[in-house]
Amino acid sequence: MTAPIETTGSAAEAKPEAVLAGAKLSQIDGRSLGRIAWNRFKRDKVAMAGGIVVILLVLLAVLAKPIESIFGLDPNAFNQELINPELLAPKGALGGISWDHPLGVEPQTGRDILARIIEGSWVSLLVAAGSTLLSVVIGVIMGVVAGFYGGWVDAGISRLMDTFLAFPLLLFAISISASLQNGAFGLSGLPLRIGVLVFVIGFFSWPYIGRIVRAQTLSLREREFVEAARSLGARGPFILFRELLPNLMAPILVYSTLLIPTNILFEASLSFLGVGISPPQSSWGGMLTTAVDLYQVDPMFMIIPGMAIFITVLAFNLLGDGLRDALDPRSK
Repeated sequence: MTAPIETTGSAAEAKPEAVLAGAKLSQIDGRSLGRIAWNRFKRDKVAMAGGIVVILLVLLAVLAKPIESIFGLDPNAFNQELINPELLAPKGALGGISWDHPLGVEPQTGRDILARIIEGSWVSLLVAAGSTLLSVVIGVIMGVVAGFYGGWVDAGISRLMDTFLAFPLLLFAISISASLQNGAFGLSGLPLRIGVLVFVIGFFSWPYIGRIVRAQTLSLREREFVEAARSLGARGPFILFRELLPNLMAPILVYSTLLIPTNILFEASLSFLGVGISPPQSSWGGMLTTAVDLYQVDPMFMIIPGMAIFITVLAFNLLGDGLRDALDPRSK
């Protein structure tokens, strides 16, 4: 009877030459957190589509004036020859759509709708971006300070947040905008309107992001890297700006992308009520105000600015949802 052949672990091991050859064939590359988040984001096709639409909208808003000059678009030009004098409606079918006016013209006035949509894009995005930046700056500072120091500082800032959240923001914005129509702070006209909207929307919206940042700071201040910084003698400002704030960038970025569409809707609501951007400056909310009286004459005049607001808000929301999933370390 033959004895069983014993195999040792060394015999089953690969030779060093084979190991080195395999290591040369496939190198293991380290990936940063940003690259990991980008790979996750690319897999979300819906978020990618939203991001592409947002980029196109931003380019449209930034290049609005050059586009109008290149193609000869005038948002305030009255084309009365394109209006039926008896019906006060655009001549032809589908609201006067033609090669010269791809989206048609306004009833009664004959102003080009495409030119007014392009003109209104930079107004809406400027107000939304400015108010979002203001609210993010105030909210982040207040939230980080309240969450890190705690105690009476946290209690005072939290009660201040509750006070701001109790304000009837829409009524307050209407009253301020209506009272500053003639001029204030050395400004008048469109700059004053934009400045008032940015201040009102941004200054009274910071508690929303402030609460989120405060909650994240309360969690992060107990982490090991904060304790290690304290043990090395780091003081409060250093820990706030060098340790906590970089770890808060992901939720701040995500909430900012979700706050912009909210501010776009708020600006459109104020313009719709007549206390936002005033004529003759074009705005999407102002176009909807005019369309209310002319809906029976030309329904497309209401649908087009409404779709512009809908697409913009939807694109920012999809982008924000995708960024939230991509920057979440627990997602797969």
